[in-house]
Amino acid sequence: MSQFNQKNDILLSTHRPRLALTMGDPAGIGPEVILKALANPELSKNFDVTVVGSRDLLSEIYTKVLVNGNLVALANPESLSVIDVPLKEQLKSEIVIGVGNAASGAASFKYMEWAIARTNSGEFDAIVTAPIAKSAWKAAGYDYPGQTELLAEKSGAQRFGMLFVARSPHTDWTLRCLLATTHIALCQVPKVLSTELIAQKLDLLVDCLEKDFGIESGRIAIAGLNPHSGEQGQLGIEEQDWLIPWLEQERQRRPNWQLDGPIPPDTMWVKPGRAWYGGDNSTTAADAYLALYHDQGLIPVKLMAFDRAVNTTIGLPFVRTSVDHGTAFDIAGKGIADATSMKAAIELAAELASVRLQKKRDAQNN
Repeated sequence: MSQFNQKNDILLSTHRPRLALTMGDPAGIGPEVILKALANPELSKNFDVTVVGSRDLLSEIYTKVLVNGNLVALANPESLSVIDVPLKEQLKSEIVIGVGNAASGAASFKYMEWAIARTNSGEFDAIVTAPIAKSAWKAAGYDYPGQTELLAEKSGAQRFGMLFVARSPHTDWTLRCLLATTHIALCQVPKVLSTELIAQKLDLLVDCLEKDFGIESGRIAIAGLNPHSGEQGQLGIEEQDWLIPWLEQERQRRPNWQLDGPIPPDTMWVKPGRAWYGGDNSTTAADAYLALYHDQGLIPVKLMAFDRAVNTTIGLPFVRTSVDHGTAFDIAGKGIADATSMKAAIELAAELASVRLQKKRDAQNN
């Protein structure tokens, strides 16, 4: 069963994981990839999925794709479990497939609010999110960097991180990449990075590897900030000033973990690339990678695993996964959107929720 947990066999009990699946921006490809992912009933045979969104908008996409003559498997919205989030008729009339605007942003924000509230109340064990458009949120009056920050705020999480997980279709090796900073301008990265922040992210990563993936000791590769990791201060001073001394302290504090770094950013991804494509033994790659800023981690992740990577928010009181792609307004409703990442996000959410549920049961029985 486990696609991502390489060291755990998860036994599902009578309490099936319950997943809330938000529809994302209804003008984008979210509704389509949901219908494609849920078309195969085998996908959810061991867990329950409820779509949080608008049933009539799902039906509109369903009809549009079929009318266009696309020979693709789609779940009929009438057969799905759906929380039909109430939207004003005026707002719904302004939602146009393929066009992200204030109306579609307001709808996707409301879907998220409902899913988070229901999950906080215990109705669901995990949230899986379809893509939203940050510009549409802003147009609707919601000034959040992304869904991750909204989830953290509404769930009361003070420490959280953005972990990307993907399993190679070539070698079965699992890529895990955590970002130390996320949705900030590149010029702000050196100002935001600190020993406190990166220590917090490493704590989250180690905790996730141990609790969710069953890896209690292993290797974590940590990137440098500057080209060639600063070249001993010639190309930047951050490594010499605080990153290298901090790493030495962490190595002493975590004897079970091998912490490699700071690795020059241009060479850090050579071993995972070979592990992904089969050019090298996967044992030479690390169990996880810690990138210091958004594109340092996501360019290689998307190069290797664009259609199958899963965005996982760690540090929340519940499991959250998401597709690793955007709204793709230009192809919305055309029936050509790839649902691979959505399927992977659903599967990983179910697996991680199963792990947490099993641990809760074990704790209660001891």
